Amino acid sequence: MLLAISRVGDHKCSEMNFDFIWLTACSFCVGALPLSLYVGFLLLHKDIRCFGDGNPGAVNVFRAGSPAAGMLAVLLDIGKGVPPVYLAGHLFHIPENQLLFIGMAAILGHAFSPFLRFRGGKAVAVTFGVLIGLGRTEMLFPFAITSLAGFLILDNHSWVVLCAPVVSLLFLLRQDAGLGAIFFMSGILILYIIKHYKHLNGWPRLSAWFYRWLQSRRQV
Repeated sequence: MLLAISRVGDHKCSEMNFDFIWLTACSFCVGALPLSLYVGFLLLHKDIRCFGDGNPGAVNVFRAGSPAAGMLAVLLDIGKGVPPVYLAGHLFHIPENQLLFIGMAAILGHAFSPFLRFRGGKAVAVTFGVLIGLGRTEMLFPFAITSLAGFLILDNHSWVVLCAPVVSLLFLLRQDAGLGAIFFMSGILILYIIKHYKHLNGWPRLSAWFYRWLQSRRQV
């Protein structure tokens, strides 16, 4: 009887490992889809890599001249990150640490897309999607709030992108959220440094409108 129980346990463990492997592969492939590039081709008839910093991400859809198409691209890039981790957690009941790995696969797929010769986007929008799919508020809220405040206050958006995982990581450490979450957010920070270091020109500066607002407050 003990042998039978052991075999059942081994079978379940093997099945779970197989689910983890193919879900990770699917997550990477879904994340790797250059949806913003497709939006540029289909709706604007433009290669968005010819605009701005040459990045195949949603920001360059805006730069290509269409706010509506840009918003669609942002939503699609966010949407890439939600299904892999949400389905893995709720339908296949993948353990938490493996779920984080599946989420990271989607982010890495976007950043190093094999469909674009491993020259993918900067992975900000898809990270939001993964965090939404995970449903971990202790990671999503600090990341989202820091990103929103940073885009309003700072002039160089690459610094904003780095601030979001830094603040989130500090929050996780303070909350004792577990090694899995800490390694996950550390991985995002390292990835962002790799993808954004060329655009970190000098120290972060206040945005023009926020500087003017501060000046007006001082004069009151």
